[in-house]
Amino acid sequence: MRLSAIVITRNEQSNILDCLRSIDFADEVIVVDNASTDQTAELAAQCGAIVQVLPDWPGFGPQKNRALALASGDWVLSLDADERMTPALRAEVLRAVDLPGEAVAFSIPRRSSYCGQFIHHSGWSPDRVLRLFRRGQARFSDDLVHEKLIANGPTGDLSERLLHLSFPDFESVLDKVNRYSTAGAQALAVRGDKASMFGAVGHGLWAFFRTYVLQRGFLDGQLGLALAISNAEGTYYRYAKRWLQSLGQTRQ
Repeated sequence: MRLSAIVITRNEQSNILDCLRSIDFADEVIVVDNASTDQTAELAAQCGAIVQVLPDWPGFGPQKNRALALASGDWVLSLDADERMTPALRAEVLRAVDLPGEAVAFSIPRRSSYCGQFIHHSGWSPDRVLRLFRRGQARFSDDLVHEKLIANGPTGDLSERLLHLSFPDFESVLDKVNRYSTAGAQALAVRGDKASMFGAVGHGLWAFFRTYVLQRGFLDGQLGLALAISNAEGTYYRYAKRWLQSLGQTRQ
């Protein structure tokens, strides 16, 4: 088997069909679902994917490694449910698998949208992610959130873009800020990092300045400003939640 595609999901019924249709060229498609309460698992199975439903949530990195362990292809393509392959990228992936040279993994440039607008600055572009790799030559880090693929060898670069429909509306922004800041606070706790309220404010202000000024988010217009604010909020909430956790621990 030449190519396996892996996707992890939870309550992604609005995304999963378009995602899986964009990777239907893979020899096998594996979906590891975290006990979705919607029709994600059923829809994935209807698309012909191999679906495994698991009740617990170990974090993004460990969950992707679970999906990777089920893959049997020589090469593995990892996508998130809100990502889409284009026909041009599909062709480039197949060429890379046929003639990889010495590369054991390939990075793909990603084009991400925020509330319906593709973002060209703000630290979102250029945004290269390692997603195509030879099985047995790479694995995901054990990070609870913002996991990375670690390759054991040289990597190459693809040129066609992966579409990332990350935030269709502002409700999804608020939901993700809350979920990711909670996971980020847990990751800080695992590392033993301390936090304070003043530190949380400082981290939030720096996130805004980095996104809007240093990474030229102002060039993305009003949505660039909104994105910088939501980045600042997510960073502030991450450290504030960690501070409140540690405060609760000391008072016990």
